[in-house]
Amino acid sequence: MSEQSTETQGSEEQAAAGEQAVTQGDSGYERAEFQDLANEAGAVGANESNLNVILDIPVTLSMEVGRTEVPIQDLLALTRGSVVELDRIAGEPMDVLINGTLIAHGEVVIINEKFGIRLTDVISPAERVRKLR
Repeated sequence: MSEQSTETQGSEEQAAAGEQAVTQGDSGYERAEFQDLANEAGAVGANESNLNVILDIPVTLSMEVGRTEVPIQDLLALTRGSVVELDRIAGEPMDVLINGTLIAHGEVVIINEKFGIRLTDVISPAERVRKLR
């Protein structure tokens, strides 16, 4: 067996054993190969523990009444009592945003003298991904 065949076979054995295998190509760089983690029996438990790491991260939830674009000249002319027309029709559901990303539509409710949000339509994760493109 040639030297390179022996090296490749040794690398494959290392990869099968779950260790990092490094092979050297003709161009002089080293290529690292790693074992597929999805095939491990404990992969599901590992994913759940990874999810637990992010569960305490705070995010900003906001409800958007509407939007409009105004020239800076009009913005500087705003005073107390000025009215700015928004792009929303009265009674239309409002957008619920998480860190600026639309995740649902809802309506304003009052709970114990505080405003709240009743979600009327939640956007699916697939739809959110489509909107990012």
